[in-house]
Amino acid sequence: MAEEPRTPAEIHWEGDSKEILSTFPREVKLSLGYSLRRLQNEGVPACETRSMPSIGKGVWELKESDERTWYRVVYLSRIGNVIYVLHCFEKDRRKTDQRDITTARSRLKQVLKRLKEAERSSEKRSQ
Repeated sequence: MAEEPRTPAEIHWEGDSKEILSTFPREVKLSLGYSLRRLQNEGVPACETRSMPSIGKGVWELKESDERTWYRVVYLSRIGNVIYVLHCFEKDRRKTDQRDITTARSRLKQVLKRLKEAERSSEKRSQ
């Protein structure tokens, strides 16, 4: 018996991450967008990735570059059927700016808080 195809994961964009990604050069957007699509369908990203434990458990970054600079998409791996894009940014040196780490951490805290609140309200309804 054939397995039913799984529904692609939703992407939830935190803060201004979608707006920032939309300002990246066309080729960079296409590459990062394709990698996000692959993640939605339980595939492996097409671009380079790196775990970001300094931000939080389950946080990864997609990495892309052009001749001008480096581009990053920081996301929380799938929870349920959702991928949370926490932060998008450009960087011009090897070390990630503390400002970008702080932004991603803050958005991760907000996501985890919302998930915990949703879980609590779900438990109350089922009682």
